[in-house]
Amino acid sequence: MLRTALRNVLAHKARLVMTALAVLLGVAFVAGTLVFGSTVGEAFKNQSAKNLKDVAVSVQQEYVPGPDGDESDEGKTALDRELADRIVKLPGVASVRPMVNGTATIAKKSGGPVNDAGSWQNIAANYVPGKDGKDSRYPLKDGRGPAAKGEIALDAKTADKAGYQVGDTVRLATEGPTLTKKLVGIVSTDDPAVTAGGTLALFDTATAQQLFLAPGYFGEIVVAAKPGTDQLALTGDVQHVLPKKGATAVSGKQLADDQAKQIAQDSSAMTKTLLVFAGIALFVGVFIIANTFTMLIAQRSREIALMRAVGASRRQVVRSVLVEAGLLGLAASAAGFALGLGIAAGMRPLLNAGGAGLPDGPLVVGADAVLASLAVGVLVTVLAAWLPSRKAAKIAPVEAMSTVDAAPTTRSMVVRNVIGALLTALGVTVMLYVSTLDGSDASDVGLYPAMLGSALTLTGMIVLAPLLSRPLVSLAGRVTTRLFGASGKLAKENALRNPRRTAATASALMIGLTLITGLTVAGNSAQAGIDKMATEGLRADYKVAQTNYRLPDDSAQKLAKVPGVAAAAPMSSVGFDTGAGYATLTGTDLDEFGKVVDLKFRSGALADLGDGRIGVSRQIAEKFGWGTGDTVKLEFYEAKDGAEKKRTFQVAGVYEGNDYAGDVLGTAKDIAPHRFRDDALDNVLVKAEDGASAGLDKQLRDALGDSPLLTVQDHDQLKEESAGFISTILYMMYGLLGMAVVIAVLGVVNTLAMSVFERTREIGMLRAIGLDRSGVKQMVRLESVVISLFGAVLGIGVGIFLAWAGGSLTGPGFAEYETVLPWGRLGLFLLIALVVGVLAAIWPARRAARLNVLGAISAQ
Repeated sequence: MLRTALRNVLAHKARLVMTALAVLLGVAFVAGTLVFGSTVGEAFKNQSAKNLKDVAVSVQQEYVPGPDGDESDEGKTALDRELADRIVKLPGVASVRPMVNGTATIAKKSGGPVNDAGSWQNIAANYVPGKDGKDSRYPLKDGRGPAAKGEIALDAKTADKAGYQVGDTVRLATEGPTLTKKLVGIVSTDDPAVTAGGTLALFDTATAQQLFLAPGYFGEIVVAAKPGTDQLALTGDVQHVLPKKGATAVSGKQLADDQAKQIAQDSSAMTKTLLVFAGIALFVGVFIIANTFTMLIAQRSREIALMRAVGASRRQVVRSVLVEAGLLGLAASAAGFALGLGIAAGMRPLLNAGGAGLPDGPLVVGADAVLASLAVGVLVTVLAAWLPSRKAAKIAPVEAMSTVDAAPTTRSMVVRNVIGALLTALGVTVMLYVSTLDGSDASDVGLYPAMLGSALTLTGMIVLAPLLSRPLVSLAGRVTTRLFGASGKLAKENALRNPRRTAATASALMIGLTLITGLTVAGNSAQAGIDKMATEGLRADYKVAQTNYRLPDDSAQKLAKVPGVAAAAPMSSVGFDTGAGYATLTGTDLDEFGKVVDLKFRSGALADLGDGRIGVSRQIAEKFGWGTGDTVKLEFYEAKDGAEKKRTFQVAGVYEGNDYAGDVLGTAKDIAPHRFRDDALDNVLVKAEDGASAGLDKQLRDALGDSPLLTVQDHDQLKEESAGFISTILYMMYGLLGMAVVIAVLGVVNTLAMSVFERTREIGMLRAIGLDRSGVKQMVRLESVVISLFGAVLGIGVGIFLAWAGGSLTGPGFAEYETVLPWGRLGLFLLIALVVGVLAAIWPARRAARLNVLGAISAQ
């Protein structure tokens, strides 16, 4: 039987090509993911270890508040020059490096930030020269290190991206106003955050302390050890000289271990995410494998009957088919692993081209990746072939001699249809339950039921697909018959000849399109809701903010003085607790606010608000049971200038939820005693006299110092900002699910090619009675299009339903969410399915048209 299995693989290798390709692509996805994850993780570990090679002990700071907890001691730490001098005198210490770290956003020479303003990768540090005047941590490539307040050094990549050379004036911002400094040096660095696409700005120590901490204080002291010194013992010695509070010593080994652990967690999370999509691709491949072996067994029924007649048992027949599947899976997996190595090697430069900044390093090919890839490929192929092998074992020798492709029994189809109907009904019921959830905990309570309901609905539709194929394919057949005559009718009959085969082929495409459609509808609906939140009721033409930092309190006054500005409303917020939950109070100039935001009140009016009189959003009113005229007590998190944390307010009005008014709306005076610090405006809403106009945004930036941290956004830019993240996620999902769609296309090609082989005699007869080559090609193409459109219609329909039912998971926190169908994209998906059908039929149609008429008629 083993020899028989080997012979069958070699004898039918042409018919197994598409199946092998499906397994190959799925395994390539798995192998590429595993190898890429290991490679990136190891590269980050090596870079991290290189960055910590001279760190024996790291003394890290803890914030030391003033005696009254006030801000006078802000920036002061327990790490000062005196402590550094004590540490350097310890036995085994070679040197100490007092460090000051922060963030600085560098502006390009042409304007605008080099990186996103406020990015954590915009690193700033102090330059610590040695006796030779150079800092070994940052080797100089040009110029010298910064030594005075007005000087700065940049890493080479940052200088190149920003367009600066030594001697140029660099514009930057650390927290507020724009700073200018002379570029005196360009350095290189191995810091992973910088090599991964960040920026590096270096200042002299005194300037760095003034910018990020306080004069005379440090954020970290790095200790280098003499050769032969025990790190753990030295860490203990350093800990003994530290103050009891405000500082701690960590060994270099511990730092390396912690970073390695974090890198491993990050790499594992990325790998698991990619493996989910690889699993989807392999799941789609299961339909192709099962379809292929079902058709092969039907075509070899005479051969199997003969084997049974000469003594082969059912178990031997099953083993023969499974061995054949295993050999196919092993060969395809080996080729897939090789392709996966190529994918892993190409992913890093591809992602780096998009700004990922992944470090260089050799491919890491572990034994676990090899074994896992081969095992997955073989296991999936064998499992997919198990049911066809059972079918083969049930073939009776006599009945197999009489036909090539027996239709499934009525009883088996009835059982399948009943099971499919039950699964679908259960899945739909669960999803309808999910759609009714509307409480604040909807996303928590409904997540797992939604996952279960989605799986049941999709599985039920896969099982029901043969039953659904008859009415849908018949409907499509009416169109093809009317447009293409005999070829169209033959295409319809061929697609209906074996509903299971048609359903299995279409299901592979349906799975991919269900996921893609569901994501597209959910993403489009979320985008519409976010756009609504960003601009609904907004009369202002611009929103002015400062990324990751607050604006100075006088920003609104400065902006109001810009020619062409009609109103400027300062917006600030503080948190409070009611005892029944948390919320925020937004404070503003109510007169100006009325000019920039159209707030819809259900009761009361904006004019009724004032000192001690607040407006509340409908959602908050319902949550806490408040109404107009009620007196409520709020407990704030902060209180200063003798103010009490608890304060009583009167509810003067209830308004429809608005992103700019927030939970509760009051005056700037209401929140002033409860802000953590002064200069704490969230943003300023600006209304222009003549609407948004060219040049006004530049004037607004100039009025506030044109800091690289500033953002001045009009309505379109606010929508674009909100759209960016969702669009990125959608396109990423499209790319990851693309492999599943490609495999589904291979399934269509595979089914058509094997169907052409089965119908060799039939095609010969059609040619003999007058159907020309173009008619044969058209018949196969139309069959392919009908099957592809059948899978697309099912996938799009199920995807829309799941996206609609799952919309309730957004909860009341996203009240603007409502299902919006992107008709353009849905039409595009149908068009793509149509194109897929045409392209998938090219080879099978050509093969069918080139059959020799006499040879085809005489075929067995």
